[in-house]
Amino acid sequence: MKKYSIGVDYGTLSARAALIDLSNGAEVCVCEYAYPHAILCGRDISNDTSAESLAMQLQHPADYLEALEHTVKKVVSDSGISPKDVVGIGFDFTACTILPITGDGTPLCFLEKYKNEPHAYVKLWKHHGAQAEADEITALAKKEGEEWLDIYGGKVSSEWLFPKIYETLHKAPEVFDDTYRFIEAGDWIVLMLTGEESHSSCMAGYKGLWNKENGYPKNSFWAKLDSRLSHIVGTKVSENVLPTGTKAGALCKRGAELTGLLENTAVAVPIIDAHAALPAAGITTAGKLMVIIGTSSCHIVMSENAGNVPDICGSVKDGVIAGLCAHEAGQGCVGDSFDWFIKNCVPESYANEARDKNISIFALLDEKASALSVGQNRVVALDWFNGNRTPYSDADLSGMIVGLTLNTKPEDIYRAILESTAFGTKSIVDIYEKNGVCIDEVYAAGGISRKNAFLMQMYADVLGKRIKVTSSSQAAAKGSAIFASVAGGYFENANDAAKVLADSVEKTYEPNLENTEKYQKLYDSYKELSEYFAKSTSVMKNLRKI
Repeated sequence: MKKYSIGVDYGTLSARAALIDLSNGAEVCVCEYAYPHAILCGRDISNDTSAESLAMQLQHPADYLEALEHTVKKVVSDSGISPKDVVGIGFDFTACTILPITGDGTPLCFLEKYKNEPHAYVKLWKHHGAQAEADEITALAKKEGEEWLDIYGGKVSSEWLFPKIYETLHKAPEVFDDTYRFIEAGDWIVLMLTGEESHSSCMAGYKGLWNKENGYPKNSFWAKLDSRLSHIVGTKVSENVLPTGTKAGALCKRGAELTGLLENTAVAVPIIDAHAALPAAGITTAGKLMVIIGTSSCHIVMSENAGNVPDICGSVKDGVIAGLCAHEAGQGCVGDSFDWFIKNCVPESYANEARDKNISIFALLDEKASALSVGQNRVVALDWFNGNRTPYSDADLSGMIVGLTLNTKPEDIYRAILESTAFGTKSIVDIYEKNGVCIDEVYAAGGISRKNAFLMQMYADVLGKRIKVTSSSQAAAKGSAIFASVAGGYFENANDAAKVLADSVEKTYEPNLENTEKYQKLYDSYKELSEYFAKSTSVMKNLRKI
């Protein structure tokens, strides 16, 4: 009798469930569900029309439950399998994506009292309203000589757990006071399904300043930041952290009703969406860089030693695979910048041309941009349209395009934006290799890596490295299903599971070394602009204050 596991990938705008055959790793059935509320800003919830409110990146937790119920029940019904043959269910989630809850797990935004309070809703990973709080935490950690700061490249990000909690304390103190627990959305889903609260070591490790040896920063540190935080760890932040991929619990009655699965079906400890892609690609050893390319990008590589790497997002022991240290870096804006350009900067004549050719505007711009030789556009961009994640960890930095003239065409700018994301990835690879993290192979996953051959060849040329693109369109969901199969006892560990279930390599891009040499000059300009605008001038930050 065949057995199966289910992985649910909670992305920025939708969730996808994948039913995996545990005998061979085949994707038996996949279902996607777009969140009805999509992304909210403060104005969508309250009457506040301030710039700060409009910049908020929020979500409604009810969407997560609807997505779960719809997708899991559908993959089971459409496949025709019996729920008794599902050994486990696992989840990955964007992070840090947090919400405040009551003691019974109810999100504060479900309460009548807080339905019009933005800070009672989910703060999405790309909510950057806590930059001032992140800077304050970083400054105090440096002053106090906190060793944990080195784990995170020497700087705390506004995207992470404690800055977002601190922001709530500053801007909505009543929400802070009434919160029983601030919880990652992935951990909240597990709580809803099992009735038991636990917290993912992957999410806590990369986004919550937690480490296996010492836990969270001590309450004595938080008390120095603000006396109201003097007991934050152990109360509003739980210390019940479990290893990634292990069993968090089993479906309770409510969980079984939501999913259509049987009570007592194993539920895995969740993992960050990008990190789930590694075992899905068969990456369970050191030296293989995985670049997950989507709305943003994440760059993860594992090593034998848990050494700290300056300027990255974090180095967490057992962060993905037990026994290895996983290093994470990233770019805050990749696909989002392409989408921004298409929606805002393309003339009507191009839209008409695309329509006449019966292709998308994306395809038309790829066609036009690929006809240009390296450097022909004479334009360089900075990929900071949603702030910078690595190496500056500064949400107040912004995108930039340099070299515009009256002869510049849309494809020149479009190509420069694509190139900027490749340069951002090269800067991350340079940081890793400069600090002794070996990169023997480069893999890519995510929808963009499979859809845009022009971009992937550009990445190979810029890096001067071969890039292997995995075959699955649902790499994160596959990774979550791998961990679910371990939690359910079908495989002993993720290494064994990956040997059977991992995706194959769909396409390999070999670098054109002549282009690699040409790109070096453009990359040098990218680096010069980066250093200047991140370190030598405050013009980008000043513009945000106007």
